[in-house]
Amino acid sequence: MYFKSYHSTINHEVLNLITKAFFSDDFAGNVNAIPIQMRPRDQKASSRCCIWRERAIIRYRCMAFLGFAIEQDDDELKSLAEYAEMALKRDSVTSTTLTFIDEACNACVRTHYEVTNACQGCLAQACIQSCPKDAITMVQGKSHIDSNLCINCGKCLKVCPYHAIVQIPIPCEVACPIGAISKDVSGRQVIDYDLCIFCGKCMAQCPFAAVLEKSQMLDVLKAMRSGEKLVAMVAPAIAGEFDASMAKLVTALKKIGFAQAAEVSSGADITAHKEAEEFVERMEEGAPFMTTSCCPAYTMLVRKHLTDLGEFVSDTRTPMHYTAAKVKAVDSNYKTVFIGPCVAKRKEGARDEGVDYVLTFQELGSLFAALEIDFEQCEDGEYMFPAMREGRSFPVTGGVTAGITAMIGDRTEVKPISINGLDKMSMRELKRYSQKREAPGNFIEVMGCEGGCVAGPANLISLKKATKKCQDFAKNSPSILDK
Repeated sequence: MYFKSYHSTINHEVLNLITKAFFSDDFAGNVNAIPIQMRPRDQKASSRCCIWRERAIIRYRCMAFLGFAIEQDDDELKSLAEYAEMALKRDSVTSTTLTFIDEACNACVRTHYEVTNACQGCLAQACIQSCPKDAITMVQGKSHIDSNLCINCGKCLKVCPYHAIVQIPIPCEVACPIGAISKDVSGRQVIDYDLCIFCGKCMAQCPFAAVLEKSQMLDVLKAMRSGEKLVAMVAPAIAGEFDASMAKLVTALKKIGFAQAAEVSSGADITAHKEAEEFVERMEEGAPFMTTSCCPAYTMLVRKHLTDLGEFVSDTRTPMHYTAAKVKAVDSNYKTVFIGPCVAKRKEGARDEGVDYVLTFQELGSLFAALEIDFEQCEDGEYMFPAMREGRSFPVTGGVTAGITAMIGDRTEVKPISINGLDKMSMRELKRYSQKREAPGNFIEVMGCEGGCVAGPANLISLKKATKKCQDFAKNSPSILDK
């Protein structure tokens, strides 16, 4: 993400103010005042052309965090106060998971290659020789790229001995693994939701934060206020996100208003066991390979774009599903709230009968900040179900493989392959496996984000730090094999 810290972003500030407004005596009125509060008339510094545009963009951010799709629900005649009242009255958040603020979009020029001043006009002319479309010529002793002929193959960039050619990307387009983002006639980016797999890479990479999630935070707070018993189901990656022990996080979650907390790692233990059994069975039946199924962005990719791969995907459900089922088995009146770093989990949660709400770590961080939760003042608490090392290893690349391999033991040989992040290259690799019906290994772990769930688009801290904390937490946890 193009920010030093999520807590320094405008999105965090907006979520913080909406949360404080909810706990105030005048929710609608205070929400209505957020754009002016954040950008008062006497403010001298402005990142946009004027404070009026900034206020308009903040208004759209408020709409998204109130649970509305800007493309579908925007009515310029409605005030934010009216949207706040509508949000309080609705039963659920509907339609798309992501939403887009075209006013915030920088309308970047299309991805292209440019020759910089570092060009030496060398005799080798490697850039000219490498171009398949004769798009490069020498102009006044320097290489020049004709944008009308260039096909953006990048061959010139690779061969230039002076690194004088650079790619000027559109971050959201480059990040999207399946080409779901393109320009409209006005030059703004649009998302094709029929193609989108909701991996959230565009949201994480946009330097102007023009792509947002439709939040369910207000709906969770409403449920708490109405007396519902909500259970926070925290993803395994949470071990790396906050400056608090896992035990203290239980108490912190209860201070927000959750009745109980459950580690989704306990559901990951079930996933590891079931997927191990499924793998052994498939190998005995002669299957060439099997892929994991716990990443919802990946399974959506298969359903929408790589349908031939479907028969090789594990039928085992995700850790979120099994954790929700365990919670409901304890008390069917519990409302489950999955909390993690993943955008695609919102789509999965909407389809899972056991999941009532989905929040992100960024939303949880804003709740902690708005309610001034001091982790140091929190006592140690206990989660509903015990979780083991195998499940707690899931959020880091290689962790799913490690957990399932441990469950398989010596019953059959596991030859693992890692797809560490979905991009155009890994998609071609997966497509090749399905078409040839063979792979270099027999167990393929697919992580939608490079580095694993700890690198999810809605995480809070650096990948390196989060990975280390999660690995240490899993390493110091008891193993199922110790029983």
